[in-house]
Amino acid sequence: MGNRCARTPSCRKLWSRICCCCSNINNTNGQARSKHGSKGMVYPVTRIEIWEEKVTEAKNNGKILVVNFNASWCVPCKKLEPIFRELASRYPSMIFVTIDVEELAEFSNEWNVEATPTIVFLKDGRQMDKLVGAETSELQKKTAAAADL
Repeated sequence: MGNRCARTPSCRKLWSRICCCCSNINNTNGQARSKHGSKGMVYPVTRIEIWEEKVTEAKNNGKILVVNFNASWCVPCKKLEPIFRELASRYPSMIFVTIDVEELAEFSNEWNVEATPTIVFLKDGRQMDKLVGAETSELQKKTAAAADL
């Protein structure tokens, strides 16, 4: 039998060339796919080059970039994940990304991430708001406010 999806613990799908949880390199159109059953597009940032692409895309298109700094072992991060995906679906005028603080530790430190989850809202590459913790109602409020800008 094949390997189970390593990225999403609740995923029962076997890892394969089409598993959207485990591999971006198998995606032929060059974009990250959302996780199984998700409504919105959330892009995992695993390299600085991907980060730079998303910041440039947001700037060029006048979009807000919503960054979720999280960790795979973080229970509050897991709680926030479906809300974050739902917001990505509700606000297509914004770009939603996730960054694992352990994968990009030095980068996360540059953004002064001291706890997970930390959500940062960027406009024109500059931080305009920040939320530390898994306060779902506060995240929804801040996202709605950012969308109105």
